[in-house]
Amino acid sequence: MNLENTKAQMRKGILEYCILLNLSRKPSYASDIIAEMKIAQMIVVEGTLYPLLTRLKNDGYLGYRWEESLQGPPRKYYELTEDGRMFLNELNMAWSDLVDAINQLKNNNL
Repeated sequence: MNLENTKAQMRKGILEYCILLNLSRKPSYASDIIAEMKIAQMIVVEGTLYPLLTRLKNDGYLGYRWEESLQGPPRKYYELTEDGRMFLNELNMAWSDLVDAINQLKNNNL
């Protein structure tokens, strides 16, 4: 079994949650999201991020606004909608339940 492949699949499974957590703090430009995810060692590339942002926007969880940039063209800043905040709250509860379940399994196997 390939450990790196398994780790990549685990990260992929929680990427949407991580993006929403990132945007819950402040509206962000896609490059800023990528940079912050990299700092958290959750590597994401534009080819993965943009379709995810579009899907979250189409689902009503994200909105965006254009802001002029001093360095090049205007930038699209994404932000959570009210539905996005409610969805994130549900994901927070689901994450807590998942962590509890995993910890229970780990503790049973010691």
